[in-house]
Amino acid sequence: MIVDNALYRKGERVDVDLDTHDLAGVRAKATEDNDFVWVGLHDPTSEELESIAELYDLHELAVEDAISAHQRPKVERYSDSLFMVLKTLWYVDAEDAVETGEISLFVGPKFIVTVRHGAGGALSEARQQLEGMASILAHGPSAVVYAVCDQVVDRYEEVASSLQEDVDEVETSVFSTDRTNDSARIYVLKRELAEMRRAVMPLREPMNRFAVGSAYGIHSDAAPYFRDVADHLARVAETIDSLDLLLSSAFEAHLAQISIQQNDDMRKITAAVGLVAAPTLVGSIYGMNFVHMPELDWMLGYPMALALMVLSSLTVWIIGKRSGWL
Repeated sequence: MIVDNALYRKGERVDVDLDTHDLAGVRAKATEDNDFVWVGLHDPTSEELESIAELYDLHELAVEDAISAHQRPKVERYSDSLFMVLKTLWYVDAEDAVETGEISLFVGPKFIVTVRHGAGGALSEARQQLEGMASILAHGPSAVVYAVCDQVVDRYEEVASSLQEDVDEVETSVFSTDRTNDSARIYVLKRELAEMRRAVMPLREPMNRFAVGSAYGIHSDAAPYFRDVADHLARVAETIDSLDLLLSSAFEAHLAQISIQQNDDMRKITAAVGLVAAPTLVGSIYGMNFVHMPELDWMLGYPMALALMVLSSLTVWIIGKRSGWL
């Protein structure tokens, strides 16, 4: 559906007194040199997007990508316009899951069309903030690209912060004295980091080009703002790499802990077997029922055998305690 359809002039929103769905009417009002129209859509139908494509002369391949909504982050040039794809992220802490959405941007000389898919990444907040900053909004469609990228990257930082907390919990659990099964959670977190990496890494190169003002369709005066976005994006990328290394180290430590616990168990089992084996040896010798056995006719032979059993078990227990096996 069409969420908003607004005309901007000299950094201000112009009240055109037209219905939001009157796409052609709002576009016709953009008569001055620095005017531009921002059309915002959320999960549009193919018919809605195709009507906008016809009005703004959007390239059919870009429109196809925006409809399918399963693209990697990228920036492509089509004639005199740009097509950009961003991945939106949000974190579901209860499930240790990074959920994804998508925003497609069509950037032209006097228009910008944003197409949002998924529950996250609502652009109403970005639009309101941008409308309160006339000096930035005066840069035209480039200002909208900055506002959208800035909001998306800010969400990346929030997701990275949530993942950092979960990784800290895993580290604490791995090195605790309790027996824990952290391997499954480590795998889940590494998988979510991989999902986040697929959203962040392809975006770094376009942001760097925007930051130096070398990208077609992006106003060079907006470059300082994109440098800030690129810096935040680089910080998120470093956090992803750092968390991935920490999880790999935690997994190795978890395996080492399991090996140590298994060795402790084996020592305890061995000591326990020794407690039983020593008296069993004495009992088996004196239970062979041979005629010519020492002490068979001795009255104290039976108590002596019992004493030997107790003494052998006690000896094994003392040795096991001193060695830490029991």
